[in-house]
Amino acid sequence: MSGSSEPIPAAIPAGRSVPVGSWITDFVLLAAIWGSSFLFMRMATVEFGPLPTAGLRVAIAATSLLPLLWLRGLAPVLRQHWKPACLVGLLNSAIPFACFAFALLAITTGLSAILNATVPLFGAVVAWLWLKDRPTGSRVLGLVIGFAGVALLAWDQATFKPDASGIAPGWAVLACLLATMCYAIAASATRRYLSGLPALVTAAGSQIGATIALALPTLWFWPQRMPSLQAWLSLLMVGVACTGIAYVLYFRLIEQAGPARALAVTFVVPVFAVIYGALFLGESVTGWMLLCGGVIVCGTALSTGWLALRRRTLP
Repeated sequence: MSGSSEPIPAAIPAGRSVPVGSWITDFVLLAAIWGSSFLFMRMATVEFGPLPTAGLRVAIAATSLLPLLWLRGLAPVLRQHWKPACLVGLLNSAIPFACFAFALLAITTGLSAILNATVPLFGAVVAWLWLKDRPTGSRVLGLVIGFAGVALLAWDQATFKPDASGIAPGWAVLACLLATMCYAIAASATRRYLSGLPALVTAAGSQIGATIALALPTLWFWPQRMPSLQAWLSLLMVGVACTGIAYVLYFRLIEQAGPARALAVTFVVPVFAVIYGALFLGESVTGWMLLCGGVIVCGTALSTGWLALRRRTLP
């Protein structure tokens, strides 16, 4: 959910107020880890292909989260709610991860991360239409601004002629937007059907469901040539660090700083993703991409209520 290729769980506990210094490290570390997920997925999907990359990612994440679930004694809770949790995993992980892995074959990691930052925009729309969570005036303005930024950014990539990768950038952009829409629907579904459950139960259950959904496609599209050690290590990093460890950091951040501050990590993830792409993959960063990214972030901040326009009253 959530500001990366990592979704933000909808059912989150209320946070308690603590000094800034006690949570700012987790905040920056989480943004840095989630920002790197685009880099590692790009390095893996070139050799594994989109579906095996997504399938192995959720399988590794599920394997890393299950021991935490057992240690905290939450396995019985998951057994009781496994059906909706697994269904959420299809929308929350299986489809989005496959879409982003496909998109990263044709567009840069920075662009995909900026598009991923639109998750709260779609989330606000889905919550409005499905859960009747009517937005305020400033949040509606944020939606308009955010989607205008998306339209401008997508227009710059709106060619459907295949490039050197064999995939048209336009289809890659649409795949990213499909992924963010799935995140948004999953967030409202989590709020509707899994509200009140421990976040770790929802996270582990969703990864298990995604693993089951992607098992056969992963085997069917398994690469004929064995991927390199670098590709395997990239998958290990994106599964363990960018999914398993990142969830633990996110849950702890909610407890220490509260959900409002935790949601703000969505705005910082693209910064790290752009830096990683430029440093390690030699990706170019255009002024137009940064401008549109700034518009999207401003719109997202307004649409989520993280920023609000105040009416000026007369004396």
